[in-house]
Amino acid sequence: MAEDYKELIKGMMGKKRYIHSCNVAEMCVKLAEIHGGDKEKAYIAGILHDIRKEADDEALMRELQLSGYYIDPVELASKKTWHGIAAAYYVKEALGISDTDILNAIRFHTVGRAEMSQLEKIVYLGDLVSAERTYPHVEKYRQYAFESLDHGMYRALKWLIPDFIENGRKIPVSTLEAYNCYLEAAGKRK
Repeated sequence: MAEDYKELIKGMMGKKRYIHSCNVAEMCVKLAEIHGGDKEKAYIAGILHDIRKEADDEALMRELQLSGYYIDPVELASKKTWHGIAAAYYVKEALGISDTDILNAIRFHTVGRAEMSQLEKIVYLGDLVSAERTYPHVEKYRQYAFESLDHGMYRALKWLIPDFIENGRKIPVSTLEAYNCYLEAAGKRK
């Protein structure tokens, strides 16, 4: 069943996004193996996380409105975050997946949140460090994710939030709450 999703997304996105989605699914499985998570759920959430990334704005807005999720005004104002919310709605309604953990992992893969489940952290980090990623220091962030999901989240957010600030972008409340949560977790590691 999970492999069927690979074929489904192939027809819903361009080649680059398809390769990214496959790489994210593989990284999610690897992270689940390392951290004792559910590999099947990790694969499903990873392969489907960007299923609505290439949908048009009108369809995304309709799915946001129907989703029932709370949407931070900052998220609503940033089209870059819409696809996570719309994807969770689509996966539930069109694919019949009702597993809350999978849906939340997809919904929060762009913004994060405090007290994420293991699967949510796996998908967030799997998206950040998938095989095709080539940004500076990606290997360092992969290593953080392999060592500890909480520490990986802290390091990722510590790196990403200044980028929001540098580029004059607003930060969703859930992202700030995630940073505060994982800063505290990182402090307990010391």
